[in-house]
Amino acid sequence: MSTTATRYPEAAIEADKEVPIIRITRDFRGTPAQLVKLHTDPELFVRWNGPDSVSSRIVEWDARDGGAWRYVSTHEGQDHEFRGCFHTIGEDKIVQTFTWMGMPDQVSLETMWFEDLGDGTTRLHAQSLCDNFADRDAWLSSGMEVGVNEGYAALDKLLESGEV
Repeated sequence: MSTTATRYPEAAIEADKEVPIIRITRDFRGTPAQLVKLHTDPELFVRWNGPDSVSSRIVEWDARDGGAWRYVSTHEGQDHEFRGCFHTIGEDKIVQTFTWMGMPDQVSLETMWFEDLGDGTTRLHAQSLCDNFADRDAWLSSGMEVGVNEGYAALDKLLESGEV
């Protein structure tokens, strides 16, 4: 039984009405440093990222300011490639680009920051700025919330295991 009182047991996923941004907020029992590591260490990243029905493998991963990343996720025998560049990796913030190679001209700018709530809990704030409202709305209607919530549940388990 978990004694963690999570204020966001599932991710809050919101669309901005004025700007083509998706905002995600979720609390975790862990430190900002642990969450940055879970987002930047390739061996840990593939263990939690995405829905449970997907397996991923890293193709390229250079987690530093100016570095690039690329991974392939396999779902029902079909590969889906994703790539981007790390712009900034800080103690409590990550800025990167994100592209699904099925639509290589659609690039989003993602900013994540990790707010230490002072009680052993960290609030993840993420926003993805898309090129336009149609692209943003396509992401929202794709079922992305399943991947976000199942991935974050796996991230919770990694934190609880003490591996990070």
